[in-house]
Amino acid sequence: MRQYNSTQKQKGFTLIELVVVISILAILAAFALPRFAQLSEQAHQSSIKGTAGALSAGVALAKAQWVTNGFTTATEDLAGFGDETVNISANGWPVSAGSQTYTGPANGDNVTMTDDRCVNVWEALLQANAPDVAASGTGVDYLASGSGSLCTYIYQLDNQSSSIEYNAANGEITTTIN
Repeated sequence: MRQYNSTQKQKGFTLIELVVVISILAILAAFALPRFAQLSEQAHQSSIKGTAGALSAGVALAKAQWVTNGFTTATEDLAGFGDETVNISANGWPVSAGSQTYTGPANGDNVTMTDDRCVNVWEALLQANAPDVAASGTGVDYLASGSGSLCTYIYQLDNQSSSIEYNAANGEITTTIN
């Protein structure tokens, strides 16, 4: 008959030890999961703010190049800026690019931005690694729409309708985070 030796080492965990460890992990997960969900929302917001900053910088650089070139009237194909296809209003703000010529008033007031012009301005000012933009469709980062002198770029990836707005009459960029 075999005798039990009390000095023999245990080879495993007891059920109580396993339950305690699983309970601790469940408590940690309950606190961590909401924090990770919030990080995703913060990442979307940071992406929108960063893109708005890049667009604002592009607008300011185009205006600076227009002033540096000595222009005081509407200009097509701004020399020295990007791929030299940006068209500038009489007030010095980007209003179109490429084949979308500017035919607005000579004084720069009442600029009319269309969906296509908004897409072209975005693509011309945010040339490298820019988020995708389109006037319609799915699978893009932003949907662009033009109305009056405003271009509105609605962020699609978080389904919150956050947006970036560009005013072609005064160069102002406004960000709305929902």
